[in-house]
Amino acid sequence: MAESPRIESVDRALQLLMTLADAGPEGAPLADLAQATGINKSTAYRLLSTMRLRGFAEQDGDQGSYRIGPATFELTERSFGPRNLATAMHPALVALARETNELVHFGVLTGDRILYLDKVEPERAIRVWSAVGQRMPVATTAMGRALLAARNVPDHLLDSYVGQDSPTSANALQAAVHRARERNYALEHGENEPDVACLGTAIMHGDSPVGALSITTLATRMTPERETELAEIITREIPPLLPQGLHLLLRSV
Repeated sequence: MAESPRIESVDRALQLLMTLADAGPEGAPLADLAQATGINKSTAYRLLSTMRLRGFAEQDGDQGSYRIGPATFELTERSFGPRNLATAMHPALVALARETNELVHFGVLTGDRILYLDKVEPERAIRVWSAVGQRMPVATTAMGRALLAARNVPDHLLDSYVGQDSPTSANALQAAVHRARERNYALEHGENEPDVACLGTAIMHGDSPVGALSITTLATRMTPERETELAEIITREIPPLLPQGLHLLLRSV
């Protein structure tokens, strides 16, 4: 195959950006960056100056080391922002609702709430009040518990997610999060609506959770056997449909 066209200045800037990332938060001086990339020192200086203007590089003083800039991190946040995530995850939700014949939600963590970004209803209706844009307490939702587990929130900080009027106690939340860490999915039975149960698991970007999906069903249908079956369907159906760069925390059960 013919080599793809390459713009040398862009290629050099990207080399510098990757070298800055490898340098970590302490950064590296201009001379070291030029040597590591094989780029002429004066050329590297001009490229880094341009990257500074756009926020992709920072410098400590006029002669200090360079380090990666905030614009680099903002790219990831924008790529996996709520609107893009909801659109990218929708095919996976459709497939999961079809395979389980249950109500499926996708949400993200905002403070001590889960924000519902998308939902797909099954052919057989289940009477659950939920809506895109709705916010629910983290402590009482399967998605919230899955995200707390994935974020490795320490036990002594879990208490802060339990409101005064919460039907879930701090001890109960700790137990639920511990179980979620063991199984890589979380459960909720009747804590938001009577006779309704949910199973939720985190969606990851690297080691960081960016959202969670859940399956909602009648509590009478959420038997241990059905719980295992739903987890198996998730691990089978979801990974091939995830946007590039994302993966399930839940593995085969």
